[in-house]
Amino acid sequence: GVGMGMTAPVSITAFPAEDGSLQQKVKVSLRIPSQFQANPPCPSDESIKIEERQAMTIYSTQFGGYAKEVDYVNYAAKLKSALGSEAAYRKDFYFCNGYDPPMKPYGRRNEIWFVKE
Repeated sequence: GVGMGMTAPVSITAFPAEDGSLQQKVKVSLRIPSQFQANPPCPSDESIKIEERQAMTIYSTQFGGYAKEVDYVNYAAKLKSALGSEAAYRKDFYFCNGYDPPMKPYGRRNEIWFVKE
């Protein structure tokens, strides 16, 4: 019953298939605002879970525009190529992040995050 507004980034956990495309399962994560961090409100919908994201080191790339699945897949492939075979990171998932409300037409920010192992 508490309105918290939208937070940024909206973070989607993507699970890549062997060919680089994304599997149909995703997890969407929203940051709980600072004033609710110590005591977050209990979700009334059982499909919503509160999770604490552990500290992590990431490899990241940024791009603009209205991001679609194909954009996230393409930029993930570019990041993978830029990192080469030397960088150790999780291959079973990555994060697709959007920072802007849908009504913002210009100067949009999106990021791909690979979690360092």
